[in-house]
Amino acid sequence: MIKSFYEKNVLPSILNCCCGTKPITYQRKKIIPRASGNILEIGIGSGLNIPFYDKNKVDSLIAIEPSDDLNIMAKNKANENNIEINFLSGIAENIELNDESIDTIVLTYTLCTIKEPEIALSEIKRVLKPDGKILFSEHGIAPDKKVIKWQNKINPFWNKLFGGCNLNRDIPSLIDSAGFDLTFEQMYLPSTPKLIGFNSWGEAKKN
Repeated sequence: MIKSFYEKNVLPSILNCCCGTKPITYQRKKIIPRASGNILEIGIGSGLNIPFYDKNKVDSLIAIEPSDDLNIMAKNKANENNIEINFLSGIAENIELNDESIDTIVLTYTLCTIKEPEIALSEIKRVLKPDGKILFSEHGIAPDKKVIKWQNKINPFWNKLFGGCNLNRDIPSLIDSAGFDLTFEQMYLPSTPKLIGFNSWGEAKKN
């Protein structure tokens, strides 16, 4: 598929900027150092999580990112941080890894963009070891009716402008319905518009 000028030359920089704000970076710092063993990061984007991995805990790090342009940015970030990453081509709905081969799966501001999140979570469950864990930090549907109204209203336009991002997904419910037990927290991120600022973060394990 031929990308538009916007998709190739503008969108990657916008996503890197929007996903790299101080409140979101603070969330990354809380989640990423807990990753250990054989790690799979789904939707690594421009590599904003890379500086926060604890190299002493990492046995291997695999990344999936369907955008070639974001992959280039992530590879540069990996080189800057002297961390080895195996970049897999493909999408989260079809992870080309063996069953029960991953200790930690990282999802940060990714489930909002995956076209078929239920299928992706089924694949995640397949490749995760029985005692493995998902570490996640995601934005999603707000708890306030007025905010939800605007999220639903704006979402079709937002989705097209921001690489398939959805404002109104209930991330904890999606993970729970896929057969995981969750421990998580939620809040509106400071200095962030409420439309995109309701954040859920925590850990999930197979039930």
